[in-house]
Amino acid sequence: MIKKFNSLIVTMFGLGKVKIIPGTVGSFATIIILYILFHILDISSNLILLLLIIIFIYSFSAVASHIEDNDDKDPREIIIDEFIGQSIPIYLYEISHGTQKSPDEAIIFYTICFILFRFFDIKKPFPVSYFDKNFKNSFGVIMDDVCAGLYVVLSLICFMVLSSYFI
Repeated sequence: MIKKFNSLIVTMFGLGKVKIIPGTVGSFATIIILYILFHILDISSNLILLLLIIIFIYSFSAVASHIEDNDDKDPREIIIDEFIGQSIPIYLYEISHGTQKSPDEAIIFYTICFILFRFFDIKKPFPVSYFDKNFKNSFGVIMDDVCAGLYVVLSLICFMVLSSYFI
């Protein structure tokens, strides 16, 4: 029973089982879910943060359970890591400056986050590659995407700082 539940969690309720680009599908589903939570349901950012923390912590156990009998320690169907990594820049955007974000502005920003996250997740610059290559367990599966999400945040901060000098 718990193994089945863990499988549902790590595959984002079966989305990870799509045949083509499951990681991209998981990232795209994440931006849709977060857009709905923040802009349609208008759920408190504190409640969303609590949910993200619970998912982050539980995912280590769920991924470990899912891969324990598998030779491939990072199978394609595991996409909860994409959810976690993609959530980092979007959540930080939503709480930045303590202002309400317009839905149109959010769509543009979410799209930029999606593209940057997929770029860093696929290209795997250091330390993303370090976690991907050196930790063949749930920690490595999750932390490479956390690093990719942090790269998105760093890229956007650098862009904002540089643009403030030139615009």
